[in-house]
Amino acid sequence: MSADDGDRSLGEIVSEVSDKASLLVREEIELAKAEVLDKAKKMGRGAGIGAAAGVFLIFALVMFLHTLAWLLVDIFDSAIWIGFAIVTGLLVLLGIIAGLVAAKLIKAGPPTPDMAIEQAKITRDTIEAHATAPPAPSGPAVPVVPGEPGAAPSTQETPKP
Repeated sequence: MSADDGDRSLGEIVSEVSDKASLLVREEIELAKAEVLDKAKKMGRGAGIGAAAGVFLIFALVMFLHTLAWLLVDIFDSAIWIGFAIVTGLLVLLGIIAGLVAAKLIKAGPPTPDMAIEQAKITRDTIEAHATAPPAPSGPAVPVVPGEPGAAPSTQETPKP
């Protein structure tokens, strides 16, 4: 605390508190934005991998149908369709793996700013605790008896003998 702190008016103190509260709110909003952006990026990656899973499954369907066609055409000579069936099985396996990874990334939940909300709750609790605390005494903690050493000089005149 500097020596000038005692000379400031109530208006200046209120203005400073208001400025600091505004700064705190702006910083909480920035934290929330950063947290939402991070979660949205994770969900975007999950959606991209989910799209890849869909592409793999479409290719698998095309290959399955192609394999089925070759099977029906060549029902007794099985050499060609076995190759197509193996490729189809690999595409299905890749689709399943990509789908599971996408589900895990998307399951993380909506992009809520959990850290910012927690910090705001802590700030609110701290402000409420200070607002409800009893004010500190402004005078001396020990009563001073006039006439004792350390007592303030009396403003009353003492009678002369």
